[in-house]
Amino acid sequence: MASRSCANFLHLVSGDLLDIPQTPRSLPRVMTVPGIISDADEYGDSDASSSGSHERKIIVANMLPLHAKRDVETGKWCFSLDEDLLLLHLKDGFSSETGVIYVGSLKVDIDASEQDEVSKKLWDDFNCIPTFLPHDLQKKFYQGFCKQQLWPLFHYMLPMCPDHGDRFDRSLWQAYVSANKIFADKVMEVINPDDYVWLHDYHLMVLPTFLRKRFNRIKLGFFLHSPFPSSEIYRTLPVRDDILRGLLNCDLIGFHTFDYARHFLSCCSRMLGLDYESKRGHIGLDYFGRTVYIKILPVGVHMGRLESVLNLPSTAAKVKEIQKQFDGKKMILGIDDMDIFKGISLKLLAMEQLLQQHPELQGKVVLVQIVNPARGSGKDVQEAKKETYLTAKRINEVYGSPNYKPVILIDRLVPRYEKSAYYAVAECCIVNAVRDGMNLVPYKYIVCRQGTSIMDEAVGKDKDSPRTSMLVVSEFIGCSPSLSGAIRVNPWDVDAVADALTSALTMCDSEKQLRHEKHYRYVSTHDVAYWARSFTQDLERACRDHYSKRCWGIGLGLGFRVVSLSPSFRRLSIDHIVSAYRRTNRRAIFLDYDGTVVPETSIVKSPSAEVISVLETLCSDPKNTVFIVSGRGRNSLSEWLAPCEMLGIAAEHGYFMRWSKTSEWETSPLGADLEWKRIVEPIMRLYTEATDGSNIEVKESALVWHHQDADPDFGSCQAKELLDHLENVVANEPAVVKRGQHIVEVKPQGVSKGLVAEKVLSRMFNDESPPDFVMCVGDDRSDEDMFESILSRVSGPSLPAAPEIFACTVGRKPSKAKYYLDDAADVVKLLQGLSTASSSKPRIGSYGLEAGNGGDLIGMEVSKTILVLV
Repeated sequence: MASRSCANFLHLVSGDLLDIPQTPRSLPRVMTVPGIISDADEYGDSDASSSGSHERKIIVANMLPLHAKRDVETGKWCFSLDEDLLLLHLKDGFSSETGVIYVGSLKVDIDASEQDEVSKKLWDDFNCIPTFLPHDLQKKFYQGFCKQQLWPLFHYMLPMCPDHGDRFDRSLWQAYVSANKIFADKVMEVINPDDYVWLHDYHLMVLPTFLRKRFNRIKLGFFLHSPFPSSEIYRTLPVRDDILRGLLNCDLIGFHTFDYARHFLSCCSRMLGLDYESKRGHIGLDYFGRTVYIKILPVGVHMGRLESVLNLPSTAAKVKEIQKQFDGKKMILGIDDMDIFKGISLKLLAMEQLLQQHPELQGKVVLVQIVNPARGSGKDVQEAKKETYLTAKRINEVYGSPNYKPVILIDRLVPRYEKSAYYAVAECCIVNAVRDGMNLVPYKYIVCRQGTSIMDEAVGKDKDSPRTSMLVVSEFIGCSPSLSGAIRVNPWDVDAVADALTSALTMCDSEKQLRHEKHYRYVSTHDVAYWARSFTQDLERACRDHYSKRCWGIGLGLGFRVVSLSPSFRRLSIDHIVSAYRRTNRRAIFLDYDGTVVPETSIVKSPSAEVISVLETLCSDPKNTVFIVSGRGRNSLSEWLAPCEMLGIAAEHGYFMRWSKTSEWETSPLGADLEWKRIVEPIMRLYTEATDGSNIEVKESALVWHHQDADPDFGSCQAKELLDHLENVVANEPAVVKRGQHIVEVKPQGVSKGLVAEKVLSRMFNDESPPDFVMCVGDDRSDEDMFESILSRVSGPSLPAAPEIFACTVGRKPSKAKYYLDDAADVVKLLQGLSTASSSKPRIGSYGLEAGNGGDLIGMEVSKTILVLV
């Protein structure tokens, strides 16, 4: 099989997660600009790009949609498409020009000597790429980690003791990662730059990390076909963060229901500190500058496939046979896999309760339970099977007769036509699972009850006769929210399930017809093609901005992620800014305090001796005036920064301001009226009492409600409520309510860090010595006001020459700043570089400068630069 374009992709991060073979790769190309990868570089050679002239979708799942068997005579492997699989049907949602490639494993073991021949055959005949996992790895990956650990956990089963579930096994996790790595290698063999990759289900949840590492701008979607558990369950998984970060390396993540999506978002909030927001009706998570979208849409059935099976002569014959067998009786149908989550034994207990409470139904109602072969094996499955048979036997012995069995178990491989016949005849279908991802049994039942004209003719049914159906569904399955006409039940409440069955059997035909019509209208319009088309449209929208931003790959191993930012956004080079600093004479430099010169995570909030030394050096340069503009109170800042006598301070976002240690504090006239504090503080106290872990910070000009130590979900919910509450209360007051990172703050209207920067720069302009160098460094939302103010104030046409502006945010994130530094340590290194440049020039001590009212310089004429720390 020819490899299309894998070899030319850049590998931005070195180092392997596991000691497993690598696919061949060429040497990476030389980057023309630090941190930027040109399109040609990332795509590889131009001929590789041109090979993808039409749209392609690469569908990746654990298993390929193929049947495989060895020919007895020739000994060769023979393959055919599995027409019943969802992966094959979703092609109906793509345009006719779309090429579809499948990547996955086969259900049979292929000897190593035959793998090349089989690979070529599958590629030529079916556009399939087999992964060929070694047998031991496949067993540990699928039967081990997927089925023994992930699948039970995602269905809310915790291994509380060794007899009930398998404890976490690191070797199985390593096998899971290794298998995902092999899948990634196969995808990279055939991918082109314009291809979309769609991953399916919990078997491949770290695969996105491998693919994103290989190709930063890959167009990647993921759909989870199982439940996603609540954070209280999911957080018990030792590798929880690795899996979450793997999923977040996708562009679009799909779930069947809002509950599953909500649980995922809650896990991202609690474990990774990520918040989500709704953007024009679409839920999005900001993840290092990339927006990861969340899709909520249940999968549908393939209408054509179901109807074609109904039209088979064998189906019609089976319908007649079933009608004759159960003549005079009402049939309840259940079709489930044999596992502990399908609730088969609970369903049988409800049937027993029904017969006990309604003796008149004995002999007139039958439960036919078709048991599909178990997908896994183990003690739990055997126990569930044993309980099912014992319960059925007891019910038949108590309520049955020689000519009547109230419970009929069909425990064999039932062909599709036979299932369709049972669907078509059953008066009621019950799905009683205690936890299930989607479960399409109710959808199939509705379509088969609708029937077709050929089926009607075959069984002698009037084509205009009304169609009816009744569904009893568990509220814990994925299809439940979309079936508003079904009777929803708690499967653990046996009495309620028995009552629901009674209602379904005794309901009048007119109501059954209305419910059926409502369900059929939904199922027929939301089929598998609609689902696939809707998902791919959202994936295209999510990937629209891929090539308009810069990408950086950061992190090692499964912690790898891509930072995606504006093309004009780049790391601030110390050499570059020091060079500009040396050749300028009037400098204005603005710096934030918390998170900028002092790490946000630091317990000790006072500045280090190193920071104090650097600030003193910068302040002593006659070309510099230094200000710290911070949200903190003036007393704390005065105490911490006392050694820096020429340092100006703006406290509480500029409400208080002084030009040096010896000058008086100036109070902003915008906040003269603080009467609103008497109204706001009691309200904040109410929310503090009701929210464990929250507290109030009282400032002279503002009140701040903190909830960083509260429960993430509850704290966020309370913050939204408090924000709405306070906005209504202070609507007519000279105050503004702002929500920040884990805070809700009320402060005087108009006070902002941007006004501080504007005031400082205005003084320089008024002195007829405009700055030729402006630097501003900050890390949070309040600093964005300062960036904006500086850019608008010093970039105007009134200036004879535009100054060099260095607006810099701390951390790689969307910002109005043009530059970034990684953390507070980088900021200190930058300041050290500037102070070294200053110390190489003649100094003027603090005794030579005296700050008077408003900061005028007395006793000597100097050219002064303003350095402001925010």
